[in-house]
Amino acid sequence: MLPLLDALEHQGWLRKRPRGWFWTRPERATDLTDLRGSGGAPVRVVEEGTGRVLGTVDRASAPATVHVGAVYIHQGATHLVTDLDLDDGVAVVVEQPLDYTTLARSVSDIRIVETLDSSSDGVLHRGVVDVSSQVVSFQRRRPNGQSLGEQALDMPVQELRTHAVWWTLPTPAVVDAGIDERDIPGAAHAAEHASIGLLPLFATCDRWDLGGVSTAHHPDTGQPTVFVYDGYPGGAGFADHGFSVAADWLSATRLAISECACTTGCPACVQSPKCGNGNNPLEKSSAVQLLDLLLAQPAFADDH
Repeated sequence: MLPLLDALEHQGWLRKRPRGWFWTRPERATDLTDLRGSGGAPVRVVEEGTGRVLGTVDRASAPATVHVGAVYIHQGATHLVTDLDLDDGVAVVVEQPLDYTTLARSVSDIRIVETLDSSSDGVLHRGVVDVSSQVVSFQRRRPNGQSLGEQALDMPVQELRTHAVWWTLPTPAVVDAGIDERDIPGAAHAAEHASIGLLPLFATCDRWDLGGVSTAHHPDTGQPTVFVYDGYPGGAGFADHGFSVAADWLSATRLAISECACTTGCPACVQSPKCGNGNNPLEKSSAVQLLDLLLAQPAFADDH
């Protein structure tokens, strides 16, 4: 058996690693295909010792979901990720009984490359953006939410050029609407999460196809700005469609937040399972005020 493995390694079909041999390309092992076209072949999750492929993770989300130290669940069994090689597209896991989950924290930046369309009042826009993100740490958490500490990670910066829809409001107008300036980041963040959760009702996508960035002062707009972008290189049409149905989409977003029975925000309204900032800060009531102000603008009053 060893001569055969050595021969396959020499021919470039296998690569020898400390824990065994692995396919150098996913299609050689299981004919896997990245169905979402998210840029690159998926990362295979491989069981240590047996080499069995337990599943795949799309390459874009691998740094956040199968980094070293992450908990990976397969058929109800918990596994600890012991190695991640993005070049080979392999994450190695070992089955262990674990009483915690992991949540990655990332930092993101978005820059406007080209504005393709804008509402007449300059509030709503769509266009091309460059998104950069980097996973910088992860937390271990008990099922009850108790934090077991945070550990730094050194993951590569990921770059994505895609399409986005974004809206802006002047800071003085936001403050005049009754939102404390200190609450603007949390209001924009909450509105961003909720709008990502509601766009799939109007476009053929789910929230995992989308990304978002919100800020109290974006360098390209000079104002509080909320972006929702397609999570695919070159865009997939979701953000562009959001621009075309913005009045209905963002009205539904406002309604979903305001009618939720929770007090400060929950997964049904403004919390997101994929938030790289641990759902912080979030200001639910201020998000409703922010969306009220937005929807009162001519772009929305005229049903854009």
